[in-house]
Formats: sequence, C-alpha cells, structure tokens
Amino acid sequence: MTNAVGNSSSSSRGALSWLRARLPYLIVLILAIAGVGYTSMSGRPLNGYWEFLGLAIGLACIAIGWRKTSDKAERRRILVTQSLHWLAFLIAMGILLLPSVNTFLNGPATGLALMLLLALGTFVAGVHVSSEIATLGIVLALTVPAMAWLKQSALLLVLIVLVVGAFAVALRPQRNEA
Repeated sequence: MTNAVGNSSSSSRGALSWLRARLPYLIVLILAIAGVGYTSMSGRPLNGYWEFLGLAIGLACIAIGWRKTSDKAERRRILVTQSLHWLAFLIAMGILLLPSVNTFLNGPATGLALMLLLALGTFVAGVHVSSEIATLGIVLALTVPAMAWLKQSALLLVLIVLVVGAFAVALRPQRNEA
C-alpha cells in the first residue's frame, strides 16, 4: 500500500515537473488566443499586444539558444539571427496594423492574421533553436483555423449542447418517492 502511494506521489510530481517545464509555452498560447478573442469581440486590433508577444517569444528563443551552447561565436550567431528574424516579423505585424492596410481587414481577420504571423515566426525560430518552440508555432498555427471554425459554428455548438441537455433532462430516471 505504501508503494502505491509512493508511486502516485512520484507520478504527480512528474506531472507537475512536466507542466512547469511547459508553462511558458502554455502562457504564450493562452495569451495569443486571448488576443485573437479580444480582437474578434472588440472589432479592433490590440496595437502593441502582438508586438509584445513577438518580442517575448523572440527573447525566449535567444535565451533557449544561449543556454544550449557555450561557444561565443555560436551565441553571437543566435543573437543576431534571432534578432533579425523577430525584427522582420515585428515589422510585418506593424505593417498589418497600419491604418491604411488595416482598413481592408475587419477585427477578427486582423486578429487571425496576426496570430498566423506569430505562429509562422515562432515555428521558423523554433526550427533553428528548439523543437518545443517549433511545436508551439505549430499549435499556434492550428488554433487559427480552429478559432475561425469555432466563431462560425458557435451558434450550432450552443444548439447542440441545449438539445443534448434537454434529452438528458427528459430521459433521466425518475425517483419514486412514496
């Protein structure tokens, strides 16, 4: 019995350790989804928010690459390439947010386009720095069509939940209280 408790405790510590290691990636994912949600609901983009996310991911990429090597020349290369990489994506995001460009897109389209740019930048940076960053980029990219589908299907999903709930209430067993 002690062994089972010990295994349960060590597996929960392992799960917490796994979650702690991936917490920064989950936070970025949640922030990106929240940014798209806000942009979609408000109808206007969050100037500065997307740049902040891009800058934060860029700094994370530099830090991860820095930790993986102790060679000075390699560290300099990581610093320069990641800085130029993220500068290019931040400029692209800035161009998308320019009033003269943004008039062609509505709020939800702007949010999804910015998320897609962030996903692409994250994936490409991850190819050079870390498979976990690349995976984050893939997950961010997959949330773009998922959020578009969810927005289009929200009414249908609510109706399905209501119908299933109505059936559950109608078909539940009745208790005989005498």
